[in-house]
Amino acid sequence: MIRALALLLVLLTATPAWTVEPDEILADPAQEARAREVGQELRCLVCQNQAIDDSNAPLARDLRILVRERIKAGDSNAQVMDFVVARYGDFVRLRPPMRAETYLLWFGPALILAIALSALLLALRRRKAASRTVPLDANERARLDKILGGEP
Repeated sequence: MIRALALLLVLLTATPAWTVEPDEILADPAQEARAREVGQELRCLVCQNQAIDDSNAPLARDLRILVRERIKAGDSNAQVMDFVVARYGDFVRLRPPMRAETYLLWFGPALILAIALSALLLALRRRKAASRTVPLDANERARLDKILGGEP
């Protein structure tokens, strides 16, 4: 029973908290729902891997307010996204579009991983090649025995 309660407590505290402040919430529920949709698509530029609705950073708050102002002004969700992207670039989107300018965002992590794996494999090959021993020939064996004091 105690384990179940502890697990429930952990699960409840692990859920993301909505950080939209009460003074930010729009009076019209439909507009607020749209603002939440857009907010979940925009990246907090401070936290970087959180949506602006999930972040409590001051810049995220400013972006939430900006999104709500644009929605109240009558912009569509696409127009709001375009406005924010025009100001901050494609990086502000949690899912940037696939274009030549954003290839690094999409493929950069995989490229870095491939380079790191290649470097690791190369280092392992060099280490294996360096660890191979070649047996001594008769002249080398004789010189070694002489150095070590064991005359043949």
